[in-house]
Formats: sequence, C-alpha cells, structure tokens
Amino acid sequence: MFLKKNWALWLLAILITIGAAVYQRVTGPTYPFRGNVIIENLSFNYNLPRTHSGNDAQAVEVIVPDSSIKGDLVWKRYKTDDKNSYVKMERSGDTLRAFLPGQPPAGKLEYFVELEKHGKNYILPGKNSVVIRFKGRVPNGILIPHILAMFLAMLFSTRAGLEIISRSGKVKTYTYWTLGFLIFGGFIFGPLVQKFAFGELWTGVPFGWDLTDNKTLIALIGWLIVLAAYRKTKHPEKWAVFGAVVTFLIFLIPHSVLGSELDYKKLDQEKKMHKNKIEQIDNVKKELKKNEVH
Repeated sequence: MFLKKNWALWLLAILITIGAAVYQRVTGPTYPFRGNVIIENLSFNYNLPRTHSGNDAQAVEVIVPDSSIKGDLVWKRYKTDDKNSYVKMERSGDTLRAFLPGQPPAGKLEYFVELEKHGKNYILPGKNSVVIRFKGRVPNGILIPHILAMFLAMLFSTRAGLEIISRSGKVKTYTYWTLGFLIFGGFIFGPLVQKFAFGELWTGVPFGWDLTDNKTLIALIGWLIVLAAYRKTKHPEKWAVFGAVVTFLIFLIPHSVLGSELDYKKLDQEKKMHKNKIEQIDNVKKELKKNEVH
C-alpha cells in the first residue's frame, strides 16, 4: 500500500503540519484584517494591522488613489470608557496614513478608519472596530528556536499518529521526539518569548487563562498520558493516534486567542496612586522646608 511507505507518511505528516500552522496563523486575532470598500463605483482593498512589536507608534495605512478622499483614524483604549480620539490621516501619493500611539506590552487599542468623499462617510472595516495588541520585541535568537521546536513537535506528533498505518515499530521513538521538542519549544523558549513580549514567564494555569500557554500544557499532559499507556498496551499506535489528534486540535486553535491583555482600569488606578504618593511626598518636603525657615 502506498501510504505504508515511510517517505509517504513523512510527506503526509509535513503537509498536515504546514496546513495546521497556516490555518492557525491566518485565523488568529493578530493576523491583519483584510477587507474591501467601494467608493463611488471604485473598489479599494485594505489591510489593517492587529499586532505591533515594540511600544512605539503603529502606522495605519490605506491606499486610495483618489486624492479627493479624506480620512480620519479613530481609536480608543480597549475595554475602557475612554472617548474616541480622532487623528487626521495625511496623504502621501496614493496612501493615507496616520499613527496609533504606542502602548505598554499587552496593551490593546480598538480603532477604525473613517473615509470621506463629497460629504459621504465610509467606515473601515464596517460596523466593528479592529483590535490591535502591542507586545515587546522578542529577539530572533529566542523566537526562531521556539517556532521551529513547536513546528517539529507537531510534525513528530503527527508522524507518531500515522504509525497506526505503517506499524514500523518506531512509535515510541517519535513520541520521545515529540515530547522533547514540546518541552524545548513550549516550556523553555515559550516562557522566554512570553517574558520578552508581555513581561510574564507563564500566564496559563494556575496563574491565568492564557490559551496559548494552556493549550501547550494540555498537549504535554496528553503525550505524557500516551507515554504512560505504552507500558500497559500491546498496541501503542492506538494511543499515539490519541496524542496526535489532541495535538492537532490544539494547533487548530488560532494563535493568541485569550492571550495576555493589559487591564487599563488597574493601570489607571496604579498611576493615580503613584501620583498621589508623589504629591504627598512633595507636600511633606514643603512642610519640612517651612519648618526649617522658621
């Protein structure tokens, strides 16, 4: 049978892994929002960013060759009662451009673009605002090993599951490789990525509900259960299918869903408390100076 050949199973595993990785990427909340708007019978495509590395400003650009079209960038902090802030978009050739202000790691802004021509307004992207999340810059020396190891963990997981077809006797070897890459990518470099991006090493259970951390934890637990089950079964390939399916389903969950999110209300309270404390210290200093004079 064709699929029982080792190279064919590896090719299938690679295709499944790439497919899951692409699906996870394009369906995630950080993938640019793509849309189309029609203004007086002219169609324009646009991409609106939903993630930014660094705490500097993020450019928002819309390509509209028609110079009679004006635009405003409208934004506010996510999940707050802030009033909308309006920024006039400047034209440079065919491009209208404005900037969102930088935010602390895990800070989010919701925004939309309002175009205007001949007194008629056009909202991008329609009824709903776009949400963009800011994060710290992660060094490539940490980010690349993390991504590569997680990809290989998914690859070896899939290949282990496909042993149900070939039964070559290598299912345990593939399982060990899966666990090794999962631990290396998800529990060594994963927390380092999280630390650089959002200031915390781990925000999953028991410290939080970050879905990226938690689904990595579920995958690890799943494969540890599979490894333990190997000792009590004559058909480990069936358990490998269980581990592979769990990992595959986890990889289908869009990346960064329920990810780290800055609590602006808490941040504002901390800033207010800090300001009050500074004012109290200044008042004490003023009183001491008055006493010295007298």
